[in-house]
Amino acid sequence: MMGMPRGGRLFLATCLCSFFVLVLYFQSITKPEPALKSGSRPGKSRRSPLQTLYKGDQKQLELSGAQKSLQGRREVLEQACLSHTKKRRVLSPEDLKHLIVDDKHGLIYCYVPKVACTNWKRVLMVLSSNGRYTDPLAIPANEAHVAGNLHTLSEFSVTEINQRLRSYLKFIFVREPFERLVSAYRNKFTRSYNTAFHKRYGTKIIRRHRPNPEPEALEKGNNVSFREFIQYLVDPRTQREEPFNEHWERVHSLCHPCLIHYDVVGKYETLEPDAHAVLRLAGVEDKVHFPTSSKSTRTDGNMAARFFKHISPFYQKKLFNLYRMDFLLFNYSTPEYLRSR
Repeated sequence: MMGMPRGGRLFLATCLCSFFVLVLYFQSITKPEPALKSGSRPGKSRRSPLQTLYKGDQKQLELSGAQKSLQGRREVLEQACLSHTKKRRVLSPEDLKHLIVDDKHGLIYCYVPKVACTNWKRVLMVLSSNGRYTDPLAIPANEAHVAGNLHTLSEFSVTEINQRLRSYLKFIFVREPFERLVSAYRNKFTRSYNTAFHKRYGTKIIRRHRPNPEPEALEKGNNVSFREFIQYLVDPRTQREEPFNEHWERVHSLCHPCLIHYDVVGKYETLEPDAHAVLRLAGVEDKVHFPTSSKSTRTDGNMAARFFKHISPFYQKKLFNLYRMDFLLFNYSTPEYLRSR
């Protein structure tokens, strides 16, 4: 090296420097990306809540009874999907508009109208508000449903959607299909303040299914009977013209439970313990409590039976066939009050 001409030594030094620069460059471009993208859950990794739920860690989470119930529902759903669905399809962003995302706590919730979704939205607003909200019941019901207050899975890119579906806790709450349907009818067609629904759907139902309607009924649409509502639902023209409104759309069409692997299936019939279980699994039971229901006239099986009493067996059967998949997937028995059994 010392015997080399000065020009040769300079050339060799330049080559060595260039080599080290290249090594540093390739190290930088091959450095792995962080596991979570921007907007995903911050902080150190922790044991998956599903390991706690399905592997029986009683020290970390005392859910023995709820564990068995929640795991059993998931297994029933998986088996029903295998037995009753033949074709699988690729989901589009339009299919994901009911899936609410909480990146901070790694949660995905598919909301189903008339299954306590207002209170679940309030809870998620508290969790994702960075302290702006602390009490779910302090959030007005109409504000909970304002588009943009919560993020949905449809807003993300395909890569971000897949990452969240793989790693987040996904849950859904369901309800006996006909009790949910009666609840939707009572709320949307028997309340005087729901004039938008009366105009949008009531006038169409009366025009199509009421012989010789009064002009006032055609104009206001505010006195739709339950029988007329059922006729509207089972009329093939209804779904040909437009999709069902979300308040009476089938759960399997809103949340796609045979395409999206839900970790927890909660039920309206066991709402409080199931909601508590979800909040404990998410590790947020000390941050927010699920509101207890204060309704005195909650729609139950007895009330549904009274509404179906005057529906003919012909329409009962057609309606059951329409909602059959929800009964099968979520393990609900055919109601005893149906005369079409």
